[in-house]
Amino acid sequence: MKSICFYFQVHQPFRLRSYRFFEIGNNHHYFDDYQNRYILRRVADKCYLPMNKLLLDLIKEFGFQFKVSFSISGVALEQFKKYTPEVIDSFRALAETGCVEFIAETYSHSLSALRNEQEFRTQVKKQQQLLKDLIGYESTTFRNTELIYSNDIGDMVYRMGFDVMLTEGAKHVLGWKSPNYMYCNAQNPRLKLLLKNFRLSDDIAFRFSQQSWEGWPLTTEKFVGWLNQIDPREEVVNLFMDYETFGEHQWPETGIFDFMRALPGTVFGMSDFTFATPGELGRTLQPVAPVHVPFPISWADEERDLTAWLGNDLQDDAFDTLYSLSEKMDYVMSYSKSMESLTASGSATQKVSVDELNKLYDDWLKLQTSDHFYYMCTKWFADGDVHKYFNPYGTPYDAYINFMNVLSDFMLRLSQHSFLNTIPESAPVAETPKEEPKKVVKISVAKKSTTKKATTKKTAEKKAATKKTTATKSKKTAASATKVTAKKTSKTKSTTTKITVKKTASKKKTKPDSE
Repeated sequence: MKSICFYFQVHQPFRLRSYRFFEIGNNHHYFDDYQNRYILRRVADKCYLPMNKLLLDLIKEFGFQFKVSFSISGVALEQFKKYTPEVIDSFRALAETGCVEFIAETYSHSLSALRNEQEFRTQVKKQQQLLKDLIGYESTTFRNTELIYSNDIGDMVYRMGFDVMLTEGAKHVLGWKSPNYMYCNAQNPRLKLLLKNFRLSDDIAFRFSQQSWEGWPLTTEKFVGWLNQIDPREEVVNLFMDYETFGEHQWPETGIFDFMRALPGTVFGMSDFTFATPGELGRTLQPVAPVHVPFPISWADEERDLTAWLGNDLQDDAFDTLYSLSEKMDYVMSYSKSMESLTASGSATQKVSVDELNKLYDDWLKLQTSDHFYYMCTKWFADGDVHKYFNPYGTPYDAYINFMNVLSDFMLRLSQHSFLNTIPESAPVAETPKEEPKKVVKISVAKKSTTKKATTKKTAEKKAATKKTTATKSKKTAASATKVTAKKTSKTKSTTTKITVKKTASKKKTKPDSE
């Protein structure tokens, strides 16, 4: 029997406040508390609370026949706890029905899977723990930030203990294949993959209220009719979308809530489809084939790649600068944990601000949120409106400058704690980063020329002593050799200087003006 798998992404970042250049080193508060509270309150009232109630009503009406799934980022859960605890209560009520699955993801909705496996693992565990603490649910399936996936990422996810992962059914990956089957990782076939049916998903998420669309207005009967046109041999239709689709992206006036309220009844009345969660599908379906994804894909934009977050100079510089701090942050947190252990046992020999170290890591997590790089995107064409949504900046350059100002202050704070002078015996010792040797031309080249000069002069003197008839010629030859050698030596030294400067300059990036 064919299944419909509904999955909703729930995420809100900690947005940065306007952080000026002159605040660097003086103000360590980076986030816009007012905006974050305002936006979360607005989205909670327009989407999370009414939609959670609607889903709960549908579950009460249809029982275990109707099922959905969510992934909630750790930073969203953190804001729910801080600003709208009633949202947590509503998600907890959904979890208690047994008809809702909560999926693991990165804590800060980050791109860490692309750069740092240890940080990636740490964030996933942290999100799982917070989800368990607040909602009482332990995740068994996984989806990466923005459905980002590759062969390597899939293999890494399986080694973390997950058997099922969600990703995008990108055209350039599938080719002629349908996304409506269970697939597996090409590198590790034991990881099962559920692929988004982007056409039917986007009909709801993006085109629902688009009056120029040929499918408008979208009714449940029309949508189920499209489902019935799918080949009977195909197993599952994965409808993946932002949860903010309901009430925020698509306003209540569009009829989006009425559509969702009527959809299950229409599905049961007009088709043989059922509803299932990713975990259930992982237990009941077997992969039909591997999917080879050598380069990362996502569910963003027409390209379904990473260009929404990485690719232009602004994004790449910010991303590289941020993750260049990974090693130092690993040490800081290891040191913090050691100090906490020593303090608890009463054996601490020095006073270190563990709270400050923990605050550093907390800011580090929030700075990794993918939204910061998304705001730097310069793709203002077909997908421009999507990139402007919830964007607090006027231009991508403004987003970059603000982020780099914050990051500069963060690096100053980190420099005060990353290589502490006194380390307790039981605390881990920080490893000094190995510097790559500079590739310069050795002065020995010039020394060889000098030796050659001396030898030539000595030979000339010897010839002058034995053959007076050729003294003038010998002196002329020696002078010529000296001139050539001196010129070669000078050229060698100049070349050495140029190469050294070039190699040094490549290590220091030129930053744009802050103001």
